[in-house]
Amino acid sequence: MNRFFSIDVLRGVAIAIMIIVDAPPAITYQILHHAPWEGLTFADFAFPGFVFAMGISAAISVSRNKPDAKKILKRTIILFALGIFLNALMFFFLNMPFRIFGILQRLALTYALGIFIALILKTDRKIFAATFFLLIFYSTAFKIYAPENPFEIGKNIFDAIDTSIIGAENLLTPTHDPEGLFGTISSAAQMLLGFIAGQILIEKKSINYKIYLLASCAGIFAVSGWLWTFSDIICKNLWTSAFVFLTSAVEFLLLAILLRLTEKKSAEKFFKPLAVLGKNPLLYFFCSQFGLIFFYAWKIENISAWRWIFQHTISGFVSAEFSSMLFCLIWLVIWIFIATAFDKLNLIIKI
Repeated sequence: MNRFFSIDVLRGVAIAIMIIVDAPPAITYQILHHAPWEGLTFADFAFPGFVFAMGISAAISVSRNKPDAKKILKRTIILFALGIFLNALMFFFLNMPFRIFGILQRLALTYALGIFIALILKTDRKIFAATFFLLIFYSTAFKIYAPENPFEIGKNIFDAIDTSIIGAENLLTPTHDPEGLFGTISSAAQMLLGFIAGQILIEKKSINYKIYLLASCAGIFAVSGWLWTFSDIICKNLWTSAFVFLTSAVEFLLLAILLRLTEKKSAEKFFKPLAVLGKNPLLYFFCSQFGLIFFYAWKIENISAWRWIFQHTISGFVSAEFSSMLFCLIWLVIWIFIATAFDKLNLIIKI
């Protein structure tokens, strides 16, 4: 088995969650919704999970063929442009406000900032120190800007920077955009933690040693995240430092578990559906978003085709929440079938 099969699975898990949480055609379980502000739900692990996995991939890529500035900037521009393209489609066909930022745009800037820091600092110790510096700086900035209530909705430094630079009219809401500019600092720190995890994986050490090291990091970051909650809130919208530590702790632990579970050849068949998603993760995310825009723009009997199909198939099966979740899972299975077909053709499209 490929020694990095576990990374494909990890990326596949992140993309699978992202596909599911974006697809509910109606009311569904709260766990599939992002926390409205403070707190963590199942859905909140999707995006940071992919950022973390992107850091792992970057470490492996650097170890094999060090990218130059031109390649990094080219990939950054492509990702950002694809995100703008999706936003433009939503603006023209779904009458949504046009946004400068979004998931792919955040990934683009996070990748650029994270990879440049990693290439400049090189060693794990320096990268680890830079990660803490970024998160301390990020946390402190909130408190300097608004000492009495640093994380108040619409009145924090995150929102102030976005509204002044991007403009309130280009935000997801009049006061906030969860993929805004300032949050790139903490998401880059999360990518660097993933980079460190990738460095652990490529070390010429035993599987048991790597698992021990990954699990130890999970424990360290879980404690760090818990301690940070005495100072910061846990908030995906602001990508707070506590949020970074706690979600990264889960990712380190999940990677350790996957490394153990996928160690044997017999495990490949069980994890293959997730692994095939993880081979072309950005492609499937982009295409699934494009598909949702298409089905929401297409109207049947004065409602979106997405809701029409749901209402004329499994709506009301067991309960409203369950049928909506089942519909999302069917959507995910469709993409797994597409990914499996690509895998059989050995098609890997890098973005």
